[in-house]
Amino acid sequence: MVHAVYARQSVEKKNSLSIEGQIELCEKTAGEQLKVYKDRGYSGKNTDRPSFQALLRDIRAGKIDKLYVYRLDRFSRSVADFGSLWEILQANHVEFVSVNENFDTSTPMGRAMLHIIMVFAQLERETTAERVRDNYYRRAALGSWPGGPAPFGFDVGRSHARDGRIVPTLVPNESAPVVVRIFEAYAEDGASLGSVAKMLNREGIASSHRSTWDNVALSRVLHSPVYVMADEQVYLHYKSLGANVTSPPEDFDYIHGALLVGKRDRAQKKYTDIKDHALSILNSPGIVPAALWLTCQNKLMHNHQLGNNGKGTHTWLTGLLKCGNCGYSLKVCKDRTTRRLICSGRYNLSKCSATVRINLDELEQEVRQCIEKMLAQCPDQPAPLPEKDDTKAALEELDRRADRLMDAFAESEDLSPAYLQRALARLEQERQALLEEKKRRSSQLVLPEKLVFSELSFEEKKVVVTQFIRRIDVYEDQAEICWNV
Repeated sequence: MVHAVYARQSVEKKNSLSIEGQIELCEKTAGEQLKVYKDRGYSGKNTDRPSFQALLRDIRAGKIDKLYVYRLDRFSRSVADFGSLWEILQANHVEFVSVNENFDTSTPMGRAMLHIIMVFAQLERETTAERVRDNYYRRAALGSWPGGPAPFGFDVGRSHARDGRIVPTLVPNESAPVVVRIFEAYAEDGASLGSVAKMLNREGIASSHRSTWDNVALSRVLHSPVYVMADEQVYLHYKSLGANVTSPPEDFDYIHGALLVGKRDRAQKKYTDIKDHALSILNSPGIVPAALWLTCQNKLMHNHQLGNNGKGTHTWLTGLLKCGNCGYSLKVCKDRTTRRLICSGRYNLSKCSATVRINLDELEQEVRQCIEKMLAQCPDQPAPLPEKDDTKAALEELDRRADRLMDAFAESEDLSPAYLQRALARLEQERQALLEEKKRRSSQLVLPEKLVFSELSFEEKKVVVTQFIRRIDVYEDQAEICWNV
């Protein structure tokens, strides 16, 4: 068995036991010579100590059976840190002895003491997390940047808070014009997250965390209120979504940005449900005009609700084909004689290693045969295919936003009738735009009563396949069809 001793001293003081004295007392208790690990000049709050890390590596390698320390604070100053370190010791079957506290995990009393320490460790973790969270929310409510890396287009600087203190703030940097360009490009007719990402990547513009842009990174920028020059319409926008707006309406002065804080479901990557989130005005300026920012918000919400069946012209399976390796959409590249499938995750982002070799003609033939079999099993007078009424869902969401606005008006003394009237007028404009779009699409495409798939036009085939198929996961030389039926 290999027994070890760990000794630490941050500063040599007259009333402080030296490292040599700690080692001597531990060896006297152990009754044998111990393998020594010692750190001189390091605080117990810092776990990144050279010999301490070497000790942990040897413990994980199974080289240590029992560890002695003169006192618990020589090993760790934090109860929470000690709890984490004990888990490492326990996982590697290492007994622990503190000479000064008469603490030995090889005895029943020592193990009982350990359980008490672990309870306090858990309490300290939870208390610390709650204190950090409350402090974060308080700083946000006061308008200062609450902490963490600055959003793309900003640096963290210092400025005067409302109470006169010097606090962190956001300062626009050289990437701020790129942010404005992202909003302008996305607001254009026909633009999508993918097309904007491709534009930025083609021009070699790096994002904040990596060299390329993708839909997730762009969506994070476009959803963020830190960029908006917040005005009364932004105030009403968040009120209609059910957010807790902590700043009064007069603070929305078309100068400053805003901060939305709250817990988000990262697994689902959803930005729309913000009922439990808090919005406050920052002490830093916005850089995107409110009208442009709101245009992008409406487009993002409608994209989520309306979806996208694809605008491709090379296959009627456009919008359904996904890379089985990374999940990104597959793009069809056509030359004079062939059509090839390329993963957009590899083509745009260089983040996927998949090579798709499946024959698109054969895949279309297989899908065609499957759908024709389904249609053949229908009665002679089939019921019409259920219309995928995405516009209905969008209209219902507008109704919910109007209801939330009315509720906010009833409960808030700060919300004036003029504010409410302008917000409802904006929602009505969105409603009319949706109805016009639905009317336009209905006039462009009329399906026959009796469907014969091979006789349908290209656009009609796209409509039909989206009724039957949710997605097609394409691997190197095979595909898996996920049916809706």
